[in-house]
Amino acid sequence: MTKNVGSIDRSIRVIAGIAAIAVFATGILEGVVGIIALVAGIVMLATAAIGWCPPYALLGISSCSVKSAE
Repeated sequence: MTKNVGSIDRSIRVIAGIAAIAVFATGILEGVVGIIALVAGIVMLATAAIGWCPPYALLGISSCSVKSAE
């Protein structure tokens, strides 16, 4: 797995993941919507931690900076 999530993208994912989990944990969102927020938050944190996003890989997207091979 080649990393395809850059540092800015990772930072945004961490912030959004923590926010989504916090929204569920504080009871702002409940039921199915709350569970979806919780799962989305966990997925965002996981993709930020490993630096690889499956949808990015399928679509050929990468937010990593490219180093020149000179």
